[in-house]
Amino acid sequence: MPDVSRDTLVHTLEEIALLLELKGENPFKTRAYRNGAEIVRQHEGDIVALAAANELKDIKGIGEALQQKLHELASTGVLAFHQKLRAEFPASLFELFDLQGLGPKKIKALHDQLGISSIAELKEACQGAEISKLSGFGAKTVEKILAAIENHEKFVGRFRLGEVAPLAETLLKRLRDHPAVNRAEIAGSYRRSKETLHDLDFLVSTSDPAGITSFFTTFPEVHEIIAHGDTKASIRLENGLQCDLRAVSNAHFPFALQYFTGSKEHNVELRSLARKQGLSLNEYNFTGDGDLPEVHEEADLYRALGLAWVPPELRENRGEIAAARDGKLPRLVELSQLRGTFHNHTTASDGKDTLAEMAEAARQLGLQYLGIADHSKSSFQANGLNEERLAGQIEEISRLNKSFEDFALLSGSEVDILKDGSLDFDDHLLAQLDYCVASVHSVFNLPEEEMTARLIRAMENEHVTMLGHLTGRLLLRRDPYAVNVEKIIDCAAETRTVIELNCNPWRLDMDWRWWHRARDRGVLTALNPDAHATEQLQFLAFGARLARKGWLRREDVLNTRSLAEIRAWLDLPKSKR
Repeated sequence: MPDVSRDTLVHTLEEIALLLELKGENPFKTRAYRNGAEIVRQHEGDIVALAAANELKDIKGIGEALQQKLHELASTGVLAFHQKLRAEFPASLFELFDLQGLGPKKIKALHDQLGISSIAELKEACQGAEISKLSGFGAKTVEKILAAIENHEKFVGRFRLGEVAPLAETLLKRLRDHPAVNRAEIAGSYRRSKETLHDLDFLVSTSDPAGITSFFTTFPEVHEIIAHGDTKASIRLENGLQCDLRAVSNAHFPFALQYFTGSKEHNVELRSLARKQGLSLNEYNFTGDGDLPEVHEEADLYRALGLAWVPPELRENRGEIAAARDGKLPRLVELSQLRGTFHNHTTASDGKDTLAEMAEAARQLGLQYLGIADHSKSSFQANGLNEERLAGQIEEISRLNKSFEDFALLSGSEVDILKDGSLDFDDHLLAQLDYCVASVHSVFNLPEEEMTARLIRAMENEHVTMLGHLTGRLLLRRDPYAVNVEKIIDCAAETRTVIELNCNPWRLDMDWRWWHRARDRGVLTALNPDAHATEQLQFLAFGARLARKGWLRREDVLNTRSLAEIRAWLDLPKSKR
């Protein structure tokens, strides 16, 4: 059976939908493939195995034609219909879908009428007069396209952590399952939980390095073999991500794992420590006169240098080596310590799943509570709730809670912070909620001083429990708006306002570089997935990784507290929390 993942099925169906849209096909046909992709993504069982066995007929929403296509893809690794569609368009055309604000209709017009099939051609057309011939492409549209191209060029070659994680773990498992592999890890910036990365660095210990590097180059996701030797191999995947493999002996593995995890600055400090002890440290071993330290695991290497083992997330040369020497490394928060979360959406605003479905998904994850924070009325683009609808949701949550014994829904709202710092709902309504997440969703272009004052005014409201996605950034898509984060942290400490760590892989906001300062000022965080569907509750895993990178401990994270503790905390006046 070919090595096909759920992600392969989803990506193929979504791409078919795009291709059909470009061809101008019936929108119902296009929608069928998008709906199919969503069903595959959310199915709880092993849908790849079911598709390979042609046993999808009992899954609602997947018709006979789609069943046959998924069976062909899962059982053979390719789908002829998809390949035929792809061949009708230049491969470079798919670059255009990476540009913010450019959807299939505009791309179709550009391709059909001007023959544009790449970002380079689009940029040239925007800089000339040619594009103005198209209906709907006025001066403002052209200006936005050029800005999107500039952003794309700035971020080209980088990938979001959440974007690569499923594929990275699939490839890692494949290496670990190989009988000639003793140990395997992903090193580099992925292991250090950087929010974006250039590539993936795989490391294996094996007695058959040439065999493993050959195996690595045969993965079905490989688009290009960049280099292939007896101990090293580099490949480029279909999505453009470069993956490098280094095969070493079992004895060299701990040294190589430490070295290739980095960061470069962290490694420089370790080598300096080694030299002071008369040792030389490289990617293979210690060298020097006399007896050398015995190293079997990475922790042995740190111990030999007089250090506690440093968690990979902290290895950025930001004080971790001194803390490891002095026994002051924090005991970092763990994903398993989370007991609930606050910032989540339902079909009442722009979510895909109902209140009851979100509650059940949270219970299945073992959470004790789930906070619902649908958008407020000013977020009309997200079907934000007005006062009447929010009051109705509070009542619905109260009714549902009567059916739970070991779980509770918390009623909240993601309230828009308006341009002047006032809130979208009045204090009387906010007082009826369990909590409130205050966020900026419009007017991102204020000067830093005004934006900072806007947020501070919101934080000073006694009903604002936490700030949502502090800087408004969308990783590799939209830069943060101008705000003085240092002043926001200081205000949060004074007003006892929680700052959210938004776990959505597009956001991961507040940035990890600020959390150490926030922690030291006594500011709490809440790890919130900003989930718009049941499966997005899984984003908590990315938040936990970034919280660890920010030196956060269990006691720094509000939602490590039990339901009883959270209720007691929420009952306190804000100034007493």
